[in-house]
Amino acid sequence: MGEAHQASGLLSSLSSDGSEVELSSTVWQEIYLSGLRSWKRHLWRFWSDFLTGVVPASPLSWLFLFSAIQLAWFLQLDPSLGLMEKIKELLPDWGGQHHRLRGVLAAALFASCLWGALIFTLHVALRLLLSHHGWLLEPHGTMSSPTKTWLALVRIFSGRRPMLFGFQRSLPRLPVPAVQDSVRKYLESVRPLLRDDAFDCAAALAHDFLRLQAPLLQFYLRLKSWCASNYVSDWWEEFVYLRSRNSLLVNSTFYMMDFLYVTPTPLQAARAGNAVHALLLYRHRLNRQEIPPILLMGMRPLCSAQYERIFNTTRIPGVEKDHLRHLQDSRHVAVFHRGRFFRVGTHSQNGLLSPRALEQQFQWILDDPSPACPHEEHLAALTTAPRSMWAQVRESLKTHATSALEAVEGAAFFVSLDSEPAGLTKEDPAASLDAYAHALLAGRGHDRWLDKSFTLIIFSNGKLGLSVEHSWADCPISGHMWEPCQGLNLLLSSPPMSHPTRSHSPKTLSGDTDCHVLPFSHFGKSFIKRCLVSSDSFIQMVLQLAHFRDRGQFCLTYESAMTRLFLEGRTETVRSCTREACHFVRAMEDKKTDQQCLALFRMAVDKHQALLKAAMSGQGIDRHLFALYIVSRFLHLQSPFLTQVQSQQWLLSASQIPVQQTHLFDIHNYPDYVSSGGGFGPADDHGYGISYIFMGEDMITFHISSKKSSRKTDSHRLGQHIKDALLDVASLFQAGQHLKHQFRSLGEEDSGHSHGSSLSSDTVGSKASPNF
Repeated sequence: MGEAHQASGLLSSLSSDGSEVELSSTVWQEIYLSGLRSWKRHLWRFWSDFLTGVVPASPLSWLFLFSAIQLAWFLQLDPSLGLMEKIKELLPDWGGQHHRLRGVLAAALFASCLWGALIFTLHVALRLLLSHHGWLLEPHGTMSSPTKTWLALVRIFSGRRPMLFGFQRSLPRLPVPAVQDSVRKYLESVRPLLRDDAFDCAAALAHDFLRLQAPLLQFYLRLKSWCASNYVSDWWEEFVYLRSRNSLLVNSTFYMMDFLYVTPTPLQAARAGNAVHALLLYRHRLNRQEIPPILLMGMRPLCSAQYERIFNTTRIPGVEKDHLRHLQDSRHVAVFHRGRFFRVGTHSQNGLLSPRALEQQFQWILDDPSPACPHEEHLAALTTAPRSMWAQVRESLKTHATSALEAVEGAAFFVSLDSEPAGLTKEDPAASLDAYAHALLAGRGHDRWLDKSFTLIIFSNGKLGLSVEHSWADCPISGHMWEPCQGLNLLLSSPPMSHPTRSHSPKTLSGDTDCHVLPFSHFGKSFIKRCLVSSDSFIQMVLQLAHFRDRGQFCLTYESAMTRLFLEGRTETVRSCTREACHFVRAMEDKKTDQQCLALFRMAVDKHQALLKAAMSGQGIDRHLFALYIVSRFLHLQSPFLTQVQSQQWLLSASQIPVQQTHLFDIHNYPDYVSSGGGFGPADDHGYGISYIFMGEDMITFHISSKKSSRKTDSHRLGQHIKDALLDVASLFQAGQHLKHQFRSLGEEDSGHSHGSSLSSDTVGSKASPNF
């Protein structure tokens, strides 16, 4: 979601004082270590699954097979075709009285071997089925008979109730694209953005790269793909995130909001107790693998590896690079309130504390009048400092306050009890939403422990949200956790630590972030579906039009696409500013006819869909070129072409927030229970960060961010351009295809709520609660 900023800072993460940092290990050593890390993860997951009864399969399936063999043997049938008799001969002779025991042991051994062979066959068959990606190439909204047959076979081989990590051993590995294809696609993506002379220079560099360095780099990359689970992900985590020396605030964090119109309870302590209880219940289900895996089309599984580090995870700063520390369990949360730190236990001898018991602890913290200890108030600001500086200070903290530091870093997650209210207000809905987004993304700079995997923020009026650190996982994982916890939170709504180290408060970085939330309710996904267009592609073309109107030029655009169809996959970049998109935008600005603009729009959408499907199927270009660049650095091989690719700036970073669990909220009958999604910071000091979410059928919410210090950007101005562009594109379909869909014109006042209910964020029970 917000990895564009980190990706654009790759070169700076591999430089020190303007000079390149030499990677000490050799490429052979790094490939060996990547493979070793992969096998360690496999063995740990196998052992964990074995303990939970998942591997090789459910023990009941073995018991059923053993019973069937025993029954056949009792009926004087030999399903083993004589193998059990040979097994009996190999067993020790314990005397005549143990003859029957030898028969039972022989049957058990045969059942185990047959059970393992059947399971292995099923895994191989499922892996072959999941390696097929032809369904991605079919036209949007259609499904051929072969694809239906393929999905049916996937369903059969997947079993009745697959568990969260049940597909991990069957997922295919991310393929390494042909280097010629990646270079060709790269040149195609930058052609509409470069002048002829600049493009000729880029093409010459690409030609030299293919002739000189590419064969060797590609050889090592293919070798790594054979040894490691994923040839990109471990390097992506290390070099894009953990080696970055910039502050985490805004740069490596994103946020997620609460319900937009409903607050289950205005009591801060009660909301905190309910939310913490719901999150820890989710962790309990996660540990037991009771969370169902995400299935595309209800059948095609996605990789679940990132779920393992949602809780009990901390990013530990280092001088040269950070590392992620993950604990198997934690029975407390760390809480921040009015400059004070508290350790709140979450479990008793009988298990997880009730929401009421947690509420009492949070209320005690809120009622505690004691002031913060000296230098305690701004202690968390250390986590917003540049990573090398924070690493050095942390060493002194380990010496003087080891227990306090461990209490925070060893917590399940971090909780911030904010002293101010937040959320949508009836008096000024636009400004209040913007302030809500800013409070979640940047806060005051010293009220979040940014190293934790996520911070739960509860405001004084009961509104809440998440601030998430990006290195351990991508946005969809946090979203899949947040959605059910919000639903459960509705159902549930019925000793201080200090340290004498002083820190700066990063008000400049926080205050420089401009956030704007735009709830667009003129139309939504239902209208876009009637246009027979992908909703994501529709919005991406709208953003291209809006950005051109804002800046008067096209720019390199970063859209995040997931690669979780493959084992340990994370993301790939879709370069949405294509030649087809530019033609459409220019036609709109040149006032071409509606038919011409509509035809060019469909061509741009088709091109975007092709790029998106290529990225999802492992044929994207940016992760491949990134991995080639890392190999060149290990080999100390200079490549002007790869350096040019990695130095590019993403002035527009746009990403859709997925909503997977819409069954939790019946938006049609309960429109107040709408989530407004979340957002992230801009990837460039003179760029925009835009996220958008479809919640329900008639609402789209945009989260726009930029830097106030930039004279080239303005989040509110771009928001107006987005609204105008949405209506202009929609009018093309109304005029060109005579679609009858009523939506308000631009001149009408947009209340921000398409259903006409109260705008107050404190509305509770204005409609009957949905049945969760």
